[in-house]
Amino acid sequence: MVRLILASQSPARTKLLAEAGIRHTVLVSDVDEDAVQARYGVTDPHDTALLLARAKAEAVAALPEAEGALVLGCDSVFEFDGEAHGKPYTAAVARERMLRMSGNAGVLHTGHWLVDCRDTDPDDGAAPGTGATLGTVASAEVSFLDMDAAEIDAYIATGEPLHCAGSFTIDGLGGAFIRKVDGDPHAVVGLSVSTLRGLLAQAQVRITELWQPA
Repeated sequence: MVRLILASQSPARTKLLAEAGIRHTVLVSDVDEDAVQARYGVTDPHDTALLLARAKAEAVAALPEAEGALVLGCDSVFEFDGEAHGKPYTAAVARERMLRMSGNAGVLHTGHWLVDCRDTDPDDGAAPGTGATLGTVASAEVSFLDMDAAEIDAYIATGEPLHCAGSFTIDGLGGAFIRKVDGDPHAVVGLSVSTLRGLLAQAQVRITELWQPA
């Protein structure tokens, strides 16, 4: 049986996989995102998302628990006015960003990185691994409705936007402020299922092999 490990602590990502019927387990990496970015220098938001996804996937793939599994790392970065926005963490940062985003649009980049940790020459009759380590980015443009200061403060008070790339969600309370999405809406949640399907195919695995039994 093919095993998929999600190298992310994001509840939204694991919920998305579960709702898509994709069997998986979660193993969180201990990657220091700031240290990774400092090591590789300044990159654009698109490349930053891929870089961090790769760092997370490879960190988990190196653990004993990942032996024989496929490991997926994901990371999201919001690009607005040419700037990369990760998680705001503080109310002040979230408020400043959301006031600028009101009535405007930005691009959410979600990097995906897959590492095939299966044995390339198994002696138990299992399907051989490919040794693949590959990734790509799924992006979507997000257009926001006008938001007044009171709405922004009420949203921030819920705590939801403080730990989300770009200070918003599409699958939670923040969905009320999104006018439209051009691109894969799953990428805005933080994991594109169709992108995962493509990566799995390159590792010679059909996504149907990971579907939960009815």
